Amino acid sequence: LTSPTNLLFTFSFIIFTVGFTFRHTHLLSALLCLEGMMLSVFLLMTAWSLNSNISSFILPLTVLTLSACETGIGLALLIASARTHNTANLKNLNLLQC
Repeated sequence: LTSPTNLLFTFSFIIFTVGFTFRHTHLLSALLCLEGMMLSVFLLMTAWSLNSNISSFILPLTVLTLSACETGIGLALLIASARTHNTANLKNLNLLQC
């Protein structure tokens, strides 16, 4: 049986995925969508572990740690691309030209 909380987190993950897929013109908006996806996965795993009476929170904490690392690397890439290319638009960035 699916609880309304799990449905809410699943729906928020789908919304952030659609936002990342179709609205990724700027690097910062893409990073925000990725962060929202990771946060909804973290909250879904936490709710699942609370509902399953599992006393270990290692997996949700690992996801949260990876999300923080992803944020730091993404912001570093944003700053590096803004300094070298004077823009942070994803349409103007090409990995083969860097």
